[in-house]
Amino acid sequence: MIATTTKPISLTEFLDFPETEPASEFIDGRISQKPMPQGKHSTIQKKLVFKIDLALSDQGIAQAFPELRCTFGDRSLVPDISVFRTERIPRDQNNEIANVFTNAPDWVIEILSPDQSSTKVTKKILHCLQYGTEMGWLIDPAEQSIFVYRVGQQVMAIDLTDQILTVPGFATPIELTLGEIFTWLKLA
Repeated sequence: MIATTTKPISLTEFLDFPETEPASEFIDGRISQKPMPQGKHSTIQKKLVFKIDLALSDQGIAQAFPELRCTFGDRSLVPDISVFRTERIPRDQNNEIANVFTNAPDWVIEILSPDQSSTKVTKKILHCLQYGTEMGWLIDPAEQSIFVYRVGQQVMAIDLTDQILTVPGFATPIELTLGEIFTWLKLA
């Protein structure tokens, strides 16, 4: 299985490769494999997908997808969480959720792993914003902070536990604090 490439290839060539575990991404003509999620990453991802879906999915507003391949803008990315407004979810000929997503998520959430480059993850979020994503979050479990990215606005750093997190306009039914997210990591 190819984890990384040194010579550039095309997006079409990349999409012909079999999937890897953990997922590989295609950025700037090169393949790189995502790090294997660890405990804190997996816990935040699982709970956040549940919380987003609980608030938005049943009302037909949006759905959260963990580790969904999204191919757009000559890249193929696998964000930790991709949130799509219901009307933007690709559908197949049976009006079911399509297997292939060729558009940017409306909200992209990345959770930094211990050995992961924050610069590389930030570049992924910025690429998504360039192609129509309304908001990106970069969650840093080690620093217990969240950086919020929006098109044409200054990056917002959230590091106060009682601070209510900024969400995209379509996601206002979600009310979360920074402290609530990091409380998920504590065992009873």
